[in-house]
This record gives sequence, C-alpha cells and structure tokens, in this order.
Amino acid sequence: MTRQIFGRMRRTAAAALVAGAALCTAAPAAVADDGAPSEAGTSFRTATPVKPGVKATAQGTTGDYLYWQFPAGAGQQVTATATVTLPEASVRTGAATWQLDVFDGLRRRQACASGEPTKRAQRQDATVTLTCTLRTVRPWAERWSNDPLPGAYYVRLTVGDAPAPDMGTPVRAELQATAKDAGGAEAGGGELGAPLHAAAVAEPDGGWNGSWWSDRWAWTVGGAVLAALAAVGGYTLTRHPHRR
Repeated sequence: MTRQIFGRMRRTAAAALVAGAALCTAAPAAVADDGAPSEAGTSFRTATPVKPGVKATAQGTTGDYLYWQFPAGAGQQVTATATVTLPEASVRTGAATWQLDVFDGLRRRQACASGEPTKRAQRQDATVTLTCTLRTVRPWAERWSNDPLPGAYYVRLTVGDAPAPDMGTPVRAELQATAKDAGGAEAGGGELGAPLHAAAVAEPDGGWNGSWWSDRWAWTVGGAVLAALAAVGGYTLTRHPHRR
C-alpha cells in the first residue's frame, strides 16, 4: 500500500514538472534579443518598463490600450515618441485618430510642451508617428500644482476614433523615450523625499534629484574668476603713484 502511494506521488510530481516545462516553453518572450521590451502592458499596473533611449515594440490591435513606463529625474526634459505601423489599406475602411498620453507617477495626465500627441492617419497611410515633449521635471512642487516630478512616467497609446469595422485589426507599435538635461535655469528649491511610484523602473543616470552640477555653477565660477582678475588688475594700476 505504501509503495502504491509513493508511486502515485512520483507520477504526480513528474506530470507537474512536465506541465510546468510546457508552460514555460509556451510563454511569450517579453524581451527581444537586443534587450528591448517586445510587449506592452494593458493598464497602469501592468505597464512595461522601458529605459530612456531604448526602443520598445509591441504587437496589438486597433482599439487596444498599450502602456509603458520610464524613469525621469529632476532637471530632465523627456520626449516620448510612438510610431504605429498600420494594417494594409485594403483591410481598412477609413481614417483613424491616434492618441499618445503621458502621465506622472500619480497618474496625472501631463500636458505636452511641444510635439504632436494626436494625429489622424488616413486610409492610405502606412504608419503614424506621435510625439510629446513634457515640461522639465522639477525636483519639488506644491501639492496643488500639476508640475512634473521625479519618478515613473506612464505612456498610453491608443486609437481615439476609428471606423467600427477597423477595430481589432492588427497593428505594431514602437515607443521610445529620450531625456535631456534642461540645465540650471530650470532648477528649483527643495526635493521630494522619494520618487513617485518608481519601483519598477531604473534610476536615471543623474539620479532622481538631478546632478549637483549645472550651468549655474559655470556662470557663478566664471563670474568669480572675472571679478578676481578685475580686482587684481585694478590694484596693480593704483598701488604706485604716477611718476613725472
């Protein structure tokens, strides 16, 4: 009896291992060979992390909501660019309006300082590209303000208006976020105790609160050097009386 019980246990364990291996083999890869994400999330909670400068891709259908997230630190100005490869014109019935939205770590929608976050793709268009450049991320802000703060930023890509027969047709999306240092002119006083909902993204190269060095330091040091040279020159000219 004991042997039968142990035999059944061994067979059950073996079957579980085989099933687990089959599931692991069948699971789709979330990362391409080059290390870039190859899928997108379907909500804020499942948004796919993307490093700045890395181009993420995803397969979807017209009408899907595709989500990514990326980090941004104080003093950075971030631009999100999304390109959608549309279905063949022969399978589409009309034009469609695509929308790119960016949200901060508190899921507050951020206004685009520049770019074209909404674009209408005509039936004959093969691709549509949308861009959104955010305002410079501030190290600190009042609670009532909607200023961008250090932490995670979410990108949502979807179609806002499309003919009903075209909904569900396959599309391919590419998303890339790039960050540049806006300089000391955009620096502000104070800093957050912690970045906003940034557990799933990597810290930026310059840190969440930005680098201590800025062009303000360059202007300050340069001004101090010029003032010192002017003082030395003035002293040299005035320390000896003029001889007749």
